[in-house]
Amino acid sequence: MRYLTLIFIFISCLSQAQDITVEKIWKNYEFYPKSVEGFKSMNDGEYFTRPIEDLSIYKFSIADPNDKGELLMDGRLMVYQGKQIAYDDYEFNADESKILLLTNVESIYRRSYSAVYYLFDLRTKKLQPLDEVNQPQTLAEYSPDGKSVSYIHGNDLFVKNIESGKVTKLTKDGKRNKVINGTTDWVYEEEFSITKAYGWSPDSKMIAFLRFDEKEVKEFTMEMYGELYPQDYKYKYPKAGEDNSKVTAHVVNVKSGKVSNLDLGDYEYIPRLNWSSTANHLILQTMNRHQNELSYHLYDYTSSKVTHKVIFQEKSKTYIDVDDNLLILKDGKTILRTSEADGYNHIYKLGFDGSSVQITKGNWDVIEFLGIDENSNTIYYSSAEPASTQKSVYSIKLDGTNKLELSKQKGYNEAEFLTGMKYYVLDYSNANQPSVISLCKNDGTVLRDLETNAELNKKLKNYSLTKKEFLTIDANGVKLNAWIMKPVNFDTTKKYPVYMTVYGGPGHNEVLDSWDGSDYMYYQMLNQKGYIVFCVDPRGTMYRGADFKKSTYLQLGKLEIEDVINSAKELQKLAYVDGSRIGIMGWSYGGFMASLAITKGADVFKMAIAVAPVTNWRYYDNIYTERFMRTPKENEDGYDRNSPINYVDKIKGKYLLIHGSADDNVHYQNTMEMISAMVKANKQFDLFIYPNKNHGIYGGNTRNHLFQMMFDYTLKNL
Repeated sequence: MRYLTLIFIFISCLSQAQDITVEKIWKNYEFYPKSVEGFKSMNDGEYFTRPIEDLSIYKFSIADPNDKGELLMDGRLMVYQGKQIAYDDYEFNADESKILLLTNVESIYRRSYSAVYYLFDLRTKKLQPLDEVNQPQTLAEYSPDGKSVSYIHGNDLFVKNIESGKVTKLTKDGKRNKVINGTTDWVYEEEFSITKAYGWSPDSKMIAFLRFDEKEVKEFTMEMYGELYPQDYKYKYPKAGEDNSKVTAHVVNVKSGKVSNLDLGDYEYIPRLNWSSTANHLILQTMNRHQNELSYHLYDYTSSKVTHKVIFQEKSKTYIDVDDNLLILKDGKTILRTSEADGYNHIYKLGFDGSSVQITKGNWDVIEFLGIDENSNTIYYSSAEPASTQKSVYSIKLDGTNKLELSKQKGYNEAEFLTGMKYYVLDYSNANQPSVISLCKNDGTVLRDLETNAELNKKLKNYSLTKKEFLTIDANGVKLNAWIMKPVNFDTTKKYPVYMTVYGGPGHNEVLDSWDGSDYMYYQMLNQKGYIVFCVDPRGTMYRGADFKKSTYLQLGKLEIEDVINSAKELQKLAYVDGSRIGIMGWSYGGFMASLAITKGADVFKMAIAVAPVTNWRYYDNIYTERFMRTPKENEDGYDRNSPINYVDKIKGKYLLIHGSADDNVHYQNTMEMISAMVKANKQFDLFIYPNKNHGIYGGNTRNHLFQMMFDYTLKNL
């Protein structure tokens, strides 16, 4: 009788396991992990602030978990002209006596936004708009002395004196699609990950800024639907081989308004602009069009006579990645930066005299430079040293000694240090566990958990979930990182279809030991329907050294698709894989890969879903494309040999193209040209277009609709 009871309980538990649905994932967002919002470190490094539900901002002790908090800003005071002001974010000034509030934030492109800013004085409790006349604004920030606020409006740079309320327009030639001051054009934002193109000098007397003259850059037009006559949206987008904005660097004296031009010699790009935090030293980075020569320019404003010199140059046979791993030390003569000069990405100490000393060493990549405690000469960074699928946090002395691993668990450890470098916030997850966010001392000791995602973990127990397993696959002699998720109640005596998910492009890995959120749950849905889900990172991806990453140079798509096809062939050898039912799905670069798979890999892949794919690199922007391919004129064969458009005659399987008609990144043009090629070759295909949607294809019910369509298509055709 006892055994019958146990069987009944077991069957009951199985029957209670819930089904995952697209609606639960992409409409109700039931599996979305919680984060820690509004956490701001204070100057002393011992306190932090967080907003509470009524928009009040409280100050808490980092060390004392029982601190109930001190009220800094009463949310009830957030009223202007009888209207309650709800803010999206906030920033303190230097002495923490004032707060800058961002309201009505609206995205423009991937990183750019517009907003309406308000200033709140913690002493007088007065709330005032930053500028009621020139709205909306973007990129507002306090001057280092806290007496002024700078911002961009209408492509021009403004400064407001807080005490007098006087607003000064420092540049006067800004005009949409013509001239931009202080912020960036589309291609810099997308490919150099920069929108803020200005900065205050430490003494608050000058602002250095970039000016973009984009008059010669060709416009791209997208039609926006919804009215009787669709509206044209035009913006500047330089495609491969086409003219860039002419970018120049300037310094403006805030008091006098005088603008000085900075002569940087011969260059194509100015991807970064950095002031020292302590002295009037300005560092500008310049690059050539091929992005294989990087120069550091030092402008010294510490005396009445301004001096300029190039303090360092780096050259590569392929390309150099620009990142934010740069810090000017307080000694006024040293920079910390990262470089792949020895074959792996490592931290270097660079002197203003041109000297360079390598600090970290080994056959692994530094991922992120997290900061330095100059009192103890301790550098903090994250790296892929444990494995190229993982990320751990380390400390090391400035002289390269006493390296310590601070993160205790293997997986993905994202750290953000607080002011003073005494503490950091750690966001830890692994492939099968959602984020746990903790507050840690700088020696790695966990002080307390800020968010454990206990509710999500409890919810996940109601579902029969499989585990994401990591493996190394030998793809025709190339060792590649991969993961696999097998169906629920997996049986080695049965044969299963395979759904491959792919990205495969430079600068982005998919095979990571980190929580993959909604995508992870979507794969679980496929597992529940009897599909194996598989992912591989081909050559050209990150964290395995420069040679592996840059092996695809001048031939984007060639080695990557060989690796993907050969990986699929390895899967076909497994007894439990139905080798005739292998499909693939990818988005963006992954859409490019999926399109190559159904063409070049037509004998292997039964189905491909390509979302927002590049179909010919001639149609993509010049900074990204030329970094890896040079120009079409220089490398015609590289552009044509690996374009799926040129292989549509090979298509045998089912092919679904999906694109947003307002994709400002990978233009809808890519899909249109692919369609033209397939019609000419008399190849049948499936197509779905989302009107007015950008590269992310989201908003309202869009994601829910998209993933339900892809799920149904997979069930029908794989």
